[in-house]
Amino acid sequence: MDNTGSCSSPKEGQLVGIGNPLLDISAIVDEELLKKYDMHPDDAIMAEEKHMPLYRELMEKYKAEFIAGGSVQNSLRVAQWILKKPKICTYFGCVGDDDYAKILKARAVAEGVNVLYQVTSAAPTGTCAVLVTGTHRSLCANLAAAQKFTEDHLAKEECQRSIQAAEFFYASGFFVAVSPESIRQLATHAHTNDHTFIMNLSAPFVSQFFKEPLEKLLPYVDVLFGNEAEAEAFAKAFNIESTDLKEIAVKIAAMPKLNESRRRVVVITQGCDPVILVENGEISLIPVSVLAREQIVDTNGAGDAFAGGFLAQMVLGAPYKTCVKCGIYTATHIIQHSGCTFSGESNFVDS
Repeated sequence: MDNTGSCSSPKEGQLVGIGNPLLDISAIVDEELLKKYDMHPDDAIMAEEKHMPLYRELMEKYKAEFIAGGSVQNSLRVAQWILKKPKICTYFGCVGDDDYAKILKARAVAEGVNVLYQVTSAAPTGTCAVLVTGTHRSLCANLAAAQKFTEDHLAKEECQRSIQAAEFFYASGFFVAVSPESIRQLATHAHTNDHTFIMNLSAPFVSQFFKEPLEKLLPYVDVLFGNEAEAEAFAKAFNIESTDLKEIAVKIAAMPKLNESRRRVVVITQGCDPVILVENGEISLIPVSVLAREQIVDTNGAGDAFAGGFLAQMVLGAPYKTCVKCGIYTATHIIQHSGCTFSGESNFVDS
């Protein structure tokens, strides 16, 4: 698939995603709560012992909403919203044997995603505290069951059928902290069958603390997403001596790659500044639709939504510039809603 613009109709099971299924517990809070838990605006961190009381506090003292979450699951839900045909996307991840898992599954299935969860009784379903302060949001994920995912789940018959049917494979950087060997299995399968493997840098801590497994996966990556903070953290971890995001993107695209017949595509989002797209070593800057301050409800999920819109167009065989424009369309829609939620039918048209 060369993304030359020959749009095709999507096939069932064309895109497989793997990640951490989390139930988002989202609330509008004050700066004091951030300070109390040693957090900062726009953080994306893993919960430590000191963060454990936060989840109950959000439920008891704030008007918390439960939203089906987890980065990859969000992206697949958004892709399905664009594609308008159920079961184009299949999702792997691990949940607990509890009510939270039922809420997550019901939500994802209602939105068209084919969910193949691994279920563990060893831990409850993972949760993510989403602390909204103004237009900022801070995430604190308690992975719980999500980190119990094991590679043998992929060997199950229904999972194997999904893997064989797919042409696009998407993994979050977050999942590198859980089961890099599972990502590698999907990446190797994609490489062997000349399919497309896509990754998201997900958060600065992934490059900082999981450099080694990330480095092993990178040669398989055909398309890499990240925002400015993630790209800067990656550059630092991988000794890219530049602070210019365009230059960083070009250098990431040029890093060693197993399938040399397809050069790596790198996409860096910069909030309301243009999206940087590097394709065949060439830089394009694609402008973002800027919303008025009062239109922005919640930036949580904007990155997941961007990836979902992009992936939907990849599945359709659209050019990468169109993929970026659709990502901007979906991100712009999502930030006008609370959490990674959408309303009405999607009506993306590449202008």
